[in-house]
Amino acid sequence: NPDLAELEAEHHEITKVKNVGEIVMGRHRVEAWYYSPFPAPYSGVDTLYICEYTLKYMRKAGYYRRHCGTCPVRTPPGDEIYREGNLSVYELDGKEHRVYCQNLCLLAKLFLDHKTLYYDVDPFRFYVICEVDEQGAHIVGYFSKEKVSAEDYNLACILTFPAHQRKGYGRFLIAFSYELSKKEEKVGSPEKPMSDLGQQAYIPYWTSTIVDFLLHGSGDRTSMSVMDIARRTSIMAEDIIFALNTLGILKFVNGVYFIAAGREDLEDLARRHPVKEPRVD
Repeated sequence: NPDLAELEAEHHEITKVKNVGEIVMGRHRVEAWYYSPFPAPYSGVDTLYICEYTLKYMRKAGYYRRHCGTCPVRTPPGDEIYREGNLSVYELDGKEHRVYCQNLCLLAKLFLDHKTLYYDVDPFRFYVICEVDEQGAHIVGYFSKEKVSAEDYNLACILTFPAHQRKGYGRFLIAFSYELSKKEEKVGSPEKPMSDLGQQAYIPYWTSTIVDFLLHGSGDRTSMSVMDIARRTSIMAEDIIFALNTLGILKFVNGVYFIAAGREDLEDLARRHPVKEPRVD
């Protein structure tokens, strides 16, 4: 589509230059990675100051300090739907909590190359993961999902903020999206097509979850269909097939898929593809 290609080229030209140098949020000072369409006069600043509880953004350090000293908010808006140890997850309706969710999208775009959702947040729900201490609930990442998806997508956008990466939170958020699908008694999948980074995040989750299920969740059954796995894990069948192919245990004979793996094979795969912490309990 020439028109689409032209629009994408124009978008790339506009957004290839960073317009915010760094952010200060809570205890962290982090360099921005990409352009984000913050409105004037917040665009084109060296440092943007962001309240970690309301996500209100400010240009001046003094104003930020005064805000932090008087702001009574200590958690995201919405409902706390999960708490285990020091981790909490809050569910937000994009329509009911529009300003917070818009601010979250603008903040996230500083660290996501191809995110396009900024202001039209009404059709989405947002799930915000926080580390909780005596000071409050500190946002570390989030994912969004459409309230209604004809394709059964259970995740639209996902981000762990840079200061909190390599702690397993990305995997936790992916697992949480599938737990929501289980609660809805549906299978789910992330929005397609997936980026290379998206595949790097999802393939380890799919492979480890499927191996763990085959090893520990299938009981005494000696045969298991792809649809059986889908019903129990809420992973979409096409993603299961992709993961089984990645693991090298899917055979296709006379038009029928077979999972060919004995217990020793699965135990070996479980060592190579472990289910990592933190888990959604």
